[in-house]
Amino acid sequence: MRVLLLAGGPPGEHEVSLSSARGVLAAMPHPTELAVMAKDGWWLLGEDAHEALLAGVAEHGSHPFPPPIPWPDYEVVFPLLHGPLGEDGVIQGFLQLLRRPYVGAGVASSALCMDKDLCKRVLQQSGIPVVPWVTLYKGEPASRPPFAPPYFVKPANTGSSVGISKVKADQDASKALAEAFAWDHKVLVEQGIEKVRELEVALLGNIQAEASVVGEITYQAEFYDYETKYTAGKAQLHLPAPIAPELSDKIRATAIAAYRILGVRGMARVDFFLAETGELYLNEFNTIPGFTPTSMYPKLWQASGLEYPALLDRLVRLALEP
Repeated sequence: MRVLLLAGGPPGEHEVSLSSARGVLAAMPHPTELAVMAKDGWWLLGEDAHEALLAGVAEHGSHPFPPPIPWPDYEVVFPLLHGPLGEDGVIQGFLQLLRRPYVGAGVASSALCMDKDLCKRVLQQSGIPVVPWVTLYKGEPASRPPFAPPYFVKPANTGSSVGISKVKADQDASKALAEAFAWDHKVLVEQGIEKVRELEVALLGNIQAEASVVGEITYQAEFYDYETKYTAGKAQLHLPAPIAPELSDKIRATAIAAYRILGVRGMARVDFFLAETGELYLNEFNTIPGFTPTSMYPKLWQASGLEYPALLDRLVRLALEP
């Protein structure tokens, strides 16, 4: 079974994607070839793609989109493009036009899960608790949020905590809004939860998912920002999370229910907030989670008894299911 791995992508999560691709290529149990999208939107193939992988970045590509790839030669395409163009349904739509099976969520669920605002609306309407928020579009006057600081300002369509800022009681939100709007035309202002615990679970399956053990992330930073996520030693992973079995069951069941509501295929990492008062909130849904050496998704499955190569094999085989 031949697999084509797509990595790189636009600025923001480009380097994270290439780091994920290194891990996947090293562990994939099927013959796999690589194509890299450079930051300028052009593509690198063959040896050029592998050189970009070793360098950890590709500023400029050699081929316009669509790249001259013999698509029918690959039984499965594995899009590992984190963030816009890769995780939002764009590349998925292209692959569906080609009638190529691919790993992960389809067009609609990819777009829905990528847009934090729309995802929250669907989950809230379905009775799944989410952190209170308001939405702003670029060019609109910024009204005062209906909750007291601290609160978070985040782009609606980025991952890896790109463009996110925490605004405290003594701070003006203008700088945080400018940073978020630099990444997206739509921004969320989300209520901060004090003394929150961050819990995560990995899911695997097509619509009907199975869940890993629940893990917890602890760190010393103000919040789980980009540097904390991707710098070794900045965050500690606790596998499994030191929580009551009843809470673990509730988190897993909530994540599985949300997975079905959102129509997700393949995989997802679901992030939860646990407030000091006991309230549980579903924070985010990640349909192309990180596969870097420090990433939670493969570590959660490893802690559940599913090793990295076997996990990749499962994902490839799920892509071939009708």
